[in-house]
Amino acid sequence: MRVAAISDIHGNLPALEAVLRDIEREQVDAIVVAGDSFSGPWPSEVLDLLAEVGALAVHGNADRLDVIRAADSALGDWNEARLGEAQLAVAAAWPLTMELDIDGLGNVLVCHATPYSDEPIYTRITPDDELVELLGPVDADVLVCGHTHMQYDRLLSSGLRVVNPGSVGLPYEGQPGAYWALLGPDVELRRTEYDVVATVAAMRDLRLPVREEQLMQLVDPPTSDATTEYFESLRVT
Repeated sequence: MRVAAISDIHGNLPALEAVLRDIEREQVDAIVVAGDSFSGPWPSEVLDLLAEVGALAVHGNADRLDVIRAADSALGDWNEARLGEAQLAVAAAWPLTMELDIDGLGNVLVCHATPYSDEPIYTRITPDDELVELLGPVDADVLVCGHTHMQYDRLLSSGLRVVNPGSVGLPYEGQPGAYWALLGPDVELRRTEYDVVATVAAMRDLRLPVREEQLMQLVDPPTSDATTEYFESLRVT
């Protein structure tokens, strides 16, 4: 079995379309989404496309309207206005975790942050002992997560391998593009190019209720080092 892992699309339809074109060439057996599919410019279209390709999804914190509204009420209203009742019901039914058996990797557990919550923050440099405690008991060989929008592949002292495929729709990698991963028989971290400038222009035309500097993060993303340092500062406070 060979699986494409994607995460943190955040309603970025052009980025998702580009990644799916690359995935189609890989002839994978399944596509799994590690949360945060909407909360962005094209939430309904993204959910339609994920359904069309038969993607399997777990929910992230930004797949819940109450969380979106708490951070940005205008963006919450934007998403609710564009997602029909049927789509909201589908998203509400997404599980917190999903298990896959992948050749070469073994038992793979997919979640957004931890197997018990879609909100905790950790990074590629969070100390092993602290991360093992944060994750809690994990009955798997590999944990696939999202949430922090940065790719990494690390092996913990406990023997658990933790893989973040990065963000399709809003990466924090210092280089624009859409980030994802191939799983099986090993882990391949991937990056897909797409027309980011045209996508930002289309978001402006939509009058997406976000600040201009947020849009420009797609064109000139923060680096993973700077973002990791920032997230670690949040984690320890």
